[in-house]
Amino acid sequence: DRRRDSPAAGSPIQPIIKDVGEVYSRLLDHRPVIQGEIRYFVKEFEEKRGLRELRVLENLKNTIFETNERVLPKCEQAMQDNLSETFKRLQAANAMIRRLQERECEARKVK
Repeated sequence: DRRRDSPAAGSPIQPIIKDVGEVYSRLLDHRPVIQGEIRYFVKEFEEKRGLRELRVLENLKNTIFETNERVLPKCEQAMQDNLSETFKRLQAANAMIRRLQERECEARKVK
């Protein structure tokens, strides 16, 4: 047994040595406190990070829903309307160019 082998075992110094050991561990050994603080910090960080990431994902989901339900149909309709109008203008321009080419051909034949 270690108590019997130690030089202060059974002597009046034993309580003093025990008290010194307790004082040392309370004043100078900060490992338990630091480990507790580290565990607390990690827990808080993970919880806050998890909540922040959850909010980011929720915002992304809402943005995607908004885009699919409202923005995309509006864009498709605007594109259809504009493409239809552009197609009509291109057809008109094509008809004008065709008439100009016919006039040029007729003018060359006359000369």
